[in-house]
Amino acid sequence: MAARAVYQEQPRGGVQQKMGQGVERRNRTALGDIGNVVTVRGGAAGNGIVKPQAVNRPLTRRFCAQLLANAPVNAEKKKKQGEPVVDVNHVARMRKAAAIHTKMPEKKKTEIAVSVSVSVNHEKTPCADKMVELSLASRKKKSGSMTSFLTARSKEACGLARKPEELVVNIDEGSMEDELAVVEYVEDIYKFYKLAENESRLHDYMGIQPDINEKMRAILVDWLIEVHHKFELRQETLYLTVNIIDRFLSMKAVPRKELQLVGIASMLIACKYEEIWAPEVSDFVQISDKAYVREQVLAMEKAILGKLEWYLTVPTPYMFLTRYVKASVPADLEMEKMVYFFAELGMMNYSTTIKYPPSLLAASSVYAARSTLNSSHSWTETLRHYTGYSEGQMQECAKLLASFHSSAPEHRLKAVYKKYSKPEVGSVALRPPSKALLS
Repeated sequence: MAARAVYQEQPRGGVQQKMGQGVERRNRTALGDIGNVVTVRGGAAGNGIVKPQAVNRPLTRRFCAQLLANAPVNAEKKKKQGEPVVDVNHVARMRKAAAIHTKMPEKKKTEIAVSVSVSVNHEKTPCADKMVELSLASRKKKSGSMTSFLTARSKEACGLARKPEELVVNIDEGSMEDELAVVEYVEDIYKFYKLAENESRLHDYMGIQPDINEKMRAILVDWLIEVHHKFELRQETLYLTVNIIDRFLSMKAVPRKELQLVGIASMLIACKYEEIWAPEVSDFVQISDKAYVREQVLAMEKAILGKLEWYLTVPTPYMFLTRYVKASVPADLEMEKMVYFFAELGMMNYSTTIKYPPSLLAASSVYAARSTLNSSHSWTETLRHYTGYSEGQMQECAKLLASFHSSAPEHRLKAVYKKYSKPEVGSVALRPPSKALLS
């Protein structure tokens, strides 16, 4: 809308108007048009009265059209007179490029600056004009339309543009009424287990054993797994038995002929600690084919407890397995048995027991089991939250467990394989090994 040439304004201040009962209101100066009218101080004496005046802006659209129309004639005249010719179209394009250049971010100004410098320094301006047009076209192509921009913003606001984050399942929600689950303290308990496992971490002790090697230890653990299964003992008893054996062997050199005696006495201690009805000493003497007498078993039991200083409450892999299996939602009997199958394979192997802490061995057993059963996600956000391990941290250990599973049918120590090949445990050992972990 065209602006008026002159606005009649009231002088600032001094003029008052009474309204109501003695209430005064000052006249307010109206906001002038911000178009082509400016205010200047009028009057010869400079009385301060503001008088808007129209500003003459000759460079209008009509004037530009006249310049373009007269450009060929003027160019011909200047050419005859030997004066330099100015390309009006080139000037218009340069003005347009300069206007865009002032509005674009600093990152994009380099392209236009290079194009403008070429058009100024070179005599052949058509090439420079082409570069300016290409730069503007490329910028227009990258910017995208306003519709696509608004659509993207709408999707982002609605949460459709990004993949929804996986939620962590509260695995203790169903155990609120179970007093034995100690839901109020379970997180603190497992934080303590993580600290305690570092304090009681085993070191490589085969260097101090002149009469024992890794194969002998594997034979002993394989035999104890059969004894454990025959006596129908609790799972905790087996893991504590192996832990007691390893800790005792890391403190004292044992002759080869007493290695089985160490295993019997260690299982006797674990049974007294974990079982309600522990087997008697005579039962272990009988199961060892009377290789040792009662007094020898009791003497070794006393020696082990003395070396360990009666420190039996230690975090074994089983403590972490129960928690991590619960976090492997949805968990079923087949998944649970597969996890324990991998854990016992790892416990029987000396290198995995020494190299990896109990919590990592337990987490890797869950990961290998889920991968073997072709679970949609081998590692979920819920498992990462409750175990504290990422998928990359378990790759090495999980691949070892998968290799043990692959070689189990041909291995001469078959106690774990036979135990988990029975139908009552879902025959999980007969499942084909994980191709993803073996590749």
